[in-house]
Amino acid sequence: MYRIIGGDKKEYGPATADELRLWIADGRLSGESLVWAEGSAEWRALASFPEFADALRTQVVHAPAAGATAPPLGSQNWSAQVLGRRPRLEIGRCLSRSWSLLTENFSLLLGATLLIWAVGLVSLAGNFMIAYVGFVPGLVASSIVGMVYWIIQGVLYGGLCLVFLRRIRGEPASTGDAFSGFRIGFAHLALAGVVSSLLSTLGFCFCVLPWVYLTIAWLFSVPLVADKRMEFWSAMELSRKVVTPVWFEVLGLTLLAFLPFVLVYLFVQIVASVPHNTLPLSSTPPDFARLMEMVTQTVRASLPFVLVMKFVLLLNLPFALGALMYAYEDLFGSRTAPGP
Repeated sequence: MYRIIGGDKKEYGPATADELRLWIADGRLSGESLVWAEGSAEWRALASFPEFADALRTQVVHAPAAGATAPPLGSQNWSAQVLGRRPRLEIGRCLSRSWSLLTENFSLLLGATLLIWAVGLVSLAGNFMIAYVGFVPGLVASSIVGMVYWIIQGVLYGGLCLVFLRRIRGEPASTGDAFSGFRIGFAHLALAGVVSSLLSTLGFCFCVLPWVYLTIAWLFSVPLVADKRMEFWSAMELSRKVVTPVWFEVLGLTLLAFLPFVLVYLFVQIVASVPHNTLPLSSTPPDFARLMEMVTQTVRASLPFVLVMKFVLLLNLPFALGALMYAYEDLFGSRTAPGP
């Protein structure tokens, strides 16, 4: 088995000798490419390996072009390699590295987060219409906008994850990259977000424990689709299998990373639990006008609390997502996307 340094200066492997010969034939490796053989103590030029002499002699392209794509690992081989490693997660290290990342890239990370946050804020338009325009048009608007946002939430999250991953890896990124999910893997990003949300919600309907487990187990499904270009179900399964041995560590990291938002959310729930006037159920026939009025009043009263939670989430998300992306790097590595 061999490991190689690709044209993008990143490490790939392990790969068999036959796979290396295919990459040589495709022009993806040259005699100068650095290769490490299993059991070897150092990296050597590919030309120094006699087993590849014939392949190099018949190679049409003698060197990879500048910026050429390095040879990908097969998707199944890459997944097997990740699953073959013993997952480890250091919560404190993820949090401290996230803080350093945020302080060094504050404007970029906050700006990218602000773009995605603003899209999420638009999903409240229906609630505003219920409160200040009318029950029926507001309910219709809320349903339509909510459904659209539910479908594209994985796409938005995937693009935002890529911004953080690129800065973690020292690669250039811009705030506009937060929408890159619409250009790469849109269908699978959308499906990863929708299916994981739907199935975990179904688990909540039966018992809260399956919902909690699946929410954490599938936490890295969308980043895997965005970063590795995986098919959505394969990404969900890989995330679940890798996270399960360190499930409690990932849960602890998530709670600590989102602690400000969690505290505000609990406070809002306590305040919102104050009893409101209710419509008597014994009224015959039901007073629908009164019911719609009460719903409108309830929505109007809850909007300030919702906006407060949204604002706290905006401030909390750059730090929290940075911590989760460092955890992603520790669990899944920083290799480029596996091939089909």
